[in-house]
Amino acid sequence: MSIYVGNLSYEVTEADVNAAFAEYGTVKRVQLPVDRETGRMRGFGFVDMDTEEEEQAAIEALDGAEWMGRDLRVNKAKPREPRGSFGGGGGRRDSFSRRY
Repeated sequence: MSIYVGNLSYEVTEADVNAAFAEYGTVKRVQLPVDRETGRMRGFGFVDMDTEEEEQAAIEALDGAEWMGRDLRVNKAKPREPRGSFGGGGGRRDSFSRRY
């Protein structure tokens, strides 16, 4: 499972996050999503660590901690919700339902 890291500085890099979390164990992966239009970091990220114990140690130590001028929000990442379809489910319209 991943760790959610919120309220990150927009200046942070994957190397910065990796270094901060490496103090609590082996970091397997860091993801810092960027805005598609601006290319700017979105202010949150995800960290995968080697074991649940390492994840829990990082969460306990870093949640609420000030880092790079911001108070971090660190907790277990929630599973991604499936996205619905676009268009609101209008369905097929038959010629019989049209009003002329």
